[in-house]
Amino acid sequence: MSISTAESRSGLHVRDEAGSWLVHTQKQVSYEVRMRDHVFRRDHTDLLEIGADTDGRRRRFVIVDSKVDELYGAEIRAYFAHHDVEYAMMTVHANETVKDLDTAGRIVEKIDAFGIARRREPVIVVGGGVLTDVVGLVSSLYRRGTPFLRVPTTLIGLVDAGVGAKTGVNFNGHKNRLGTYAPADLTLLDRRFLATVGRRHISNGLAEMLKIALIKDHQLFELLERHGRLLLEEKFQGITLAGDEAATAALRAATHGMLEELQPNLWEAQLERCVDYGHTFSPTVEMRALPALLHGEAVCVDMAFTTVIAQRRGLLTEAERDRILAVMAALELPTWHPMLDPVVLAHALQDTIRHRDNQQRLPLPVGIGGVTFVNDLTEKEMHAAVTVQRDLAAGIRDTGGNGRYGGHR
Repeated sequence: MSISTAESRSGLHVRDEAGSWLVHTQKQVSYEVRMRDHVFRRDHTDLLEIGADTDGRRRRFVIVDSKVDELYGAEIRAYFAHHDVEYAMMTVHANETVKDLDTAGRIVEKIDAFGIARRREPVIVVGGGVLTDVVGLVSSLYRRGTPFLRVPTTLIGLVDAGVGAKTGVNFNGHKNRLGTYAPADLTLLDRRFLATVGRRHISNGLAEMLKIALIKDHQLFELLERHGRLLLEEKFQGITLAGDEAATAALRAATHGMLEELQPNLWEAQLERCVDYGHTFSPTVEMRALPALLHGEAVCVDMAFTTVIAQRRGLLTEAERDRILAVMAALELPTWHPMLDPVVLAHALQDTIRHRDNQQRLPLPVGIGGVTFVNDLTEKEMHAAVTVQRDLAAGIRDTGGNGRYGGHR
């Protein structure tokens, strides 16, 4: 029997008559990230755009961080009631210590009990980066793929965890060891939630903004250098005109910069990713230091370390290094942590090498706003750099840096 022309053009090809087929297919993926203040104001219908009615009813399963529920739960319930949405709302106490399969399993049980039409009734998640990661994983697995919408409520959620395609949970002592690539159909960035976020968590999110600035956006770095303390004080709420302009510009620049890097490499076929800056040593340090370090704080410690490595290699000047460390301290971020010992660093690097297909692919800053990748970092070089880093952090602390470890409080 011969193969028809239609079959040969379809992407299905018989490789031999004995029975071997080669299947070519592709799936077009698109998703939207939209800035929208006051998401749950009744005249805003963004959350209702995705999905469709089921038998004349509009139904949604909503997962909300427990702290968010305390602060905004009544507003969220009133929103869905106003729009005549049949919904069930599950609250989850979410942090890195419970970012695991047990939490994911409890969410699946509740979704099952509510019962959703998986193509027409998207899951909605309202919370920080931990919760959006877990719910993203659940949605990608539930019936092999259920659409979901994200409303991140922390700064790190707005500029990092809430805008990409990766989902995940921690497993076996490793950060995000289990995960998928499954972007939300729509992510709504509402900076008004930051008004009730603790100061330390604003600082935590500023670390991921600083990451983008250091490896690709010198103007964003200068903005954070000039107005970072104001953003921290005002929590991106635009209390002053200068604060409002800085908050809008910083959020747009950080979000655009992240998406610009993610879009052409969403599934990470290319493993040299500049947005991995600050994420070489931090996954191991963060997991070993739990709950002492938040994610952005661990990333900042990593960035301070690799900034010192870059300066020692001549990729940036001492003046540029000191500017970077000074901004970290001004943003109340740590520039060193006791977990940075040679054994932990060596283990962290080896784990990252396995993650990056047996090469270091270590991003290092070139000046402020540039990046390069190296594969020749040695344990001797790491030991020398962390010694310098510890001394510099002590100097920052002694000259007025905020809190322990050169900036963290």
